[in-house]
Amino acid sequence: MRIVIAIVILHIFDRPGAAKILAGSKTISPAGSFRDKFVAAFDKIKKELLADCDAFQFTRESREWVSKMLDYNVPGGKLNRGLSVIDSLVLLKSEDELSRDEIEQAFALGWCIEWLQAYFLVMDDIMDDSHTRRGKPSWFKQPNVGLVAANDALLLRNHVPRILRKYFHGQLYYFDLRELFDEVEYQTACGQMLDLITSPAGKVDLSKYVMETYLRIVKFKTAFYSFYLPVACALYMSGESDNSKFESAKQILLQMGTYFQIQDDFLDCYGHPDVIGKVGTDIQDAKCSWLIVRAIERADASQKTRLENNYGKKDNACVEEVKKVYNDLGLAAAFSEYQQTSYGRILSAIDREKSTRLQGVLSLFLEKIYKRQR
Repeated sequence: MRIVIAIVILHIFDRPGAAKILAGSKTISPAGSFRDKFVAAFDKIKKELLADCDAFQFTRESREWVSKMLDYNVPGGKLNRGLSVIDSLVLLKSEDELSRDEIEQAFALGWCIEWLQAYFLVMDDIMDDSHTRRGKPSWFKQPNVGLVAANDALLLRNHVPRILRKYFHGQLYYFDLRELFDEVEYQTACGQMLDLITSPAGKVDLSKYVMETYLRIVKFKTAFYSFYLPVACALYMSGESDNSKFESAKQILLQMGTYFQIQDDFLDCYGHPDVIGKVGTDIQDAKCSWLIVRAIERADASQKTRLENNYGKKDNACVEEVKKVYNDLGLAAAFSEYQQTSYGRILSAIDREKSTRLQGVLSLFLEKIYKRQR
């Protein structure tokens, strides 16, 4: 089954007008046949949240602040995580059509993930002192915002359970969803902690930058919420109760999350800001990225000295010196080799999955990120 799916979706994202992916008896548009309706659902959910708390009704200023904050931070990305819920659900359900209520609930779950993503990003930008996000100034860099953004991030985080309660309180899997979001948030916060203590501001210790540490950071900081969470949401909505299905999906999706983050590290250095939506700052911020870990593994004594003298410094000349070492070590070619090897390994794992419908979901996820440029 996986071979059929893979053949159908190979290169589909590069073909204008390519419309559908086959999975069993279901078809779905990878570009998002639901995208317009999903985007429209944001305004509905925002209005519900603005009417949900007396604090927002107290003054016009408070309503306008929250409304502007939500518009600025939640819907501005590619929406891949949120749309993945409805895309996955269509592939998992046995019925030919989803009911209107199910689609609305899937949209709400998708937006819960986008809300969670916005919370993480607002806090991450503050901690990293990042000036840009999604091609525009970071929220805390906006006039009259500053560290008020920290409280805005808390609002974003607390909106998630309120959305879940409104749309799923009567469902048998409601508490499963609550526990899922709580657990994923905790895993992500742990990953962020590992990242921050490995590369604390103002102090660079490249001896800490080893692959075991890097992979642990990536697993917890990125893979759980970006890859496992959308599929787990769809599995609950599809009526799945077999824990082995969740565990099987998790193991494969965590591999994809690692692959995705290594791509992200590569693009932070080699991608163009106009394409990736931000100015890469991993070198200046002394991030424990795949590139620096591989560089340390490959470097001779002289190259290690150059890295130690220049990594983590907010100076363009130092950044360029680090990039020269990367180029001398052939890290672009190393990434290309890793990308092909990882892709093949994940495909093999998908092929071993017993559920053909889950195979379809996992194949869709993999093809969305394979050789991405942003």
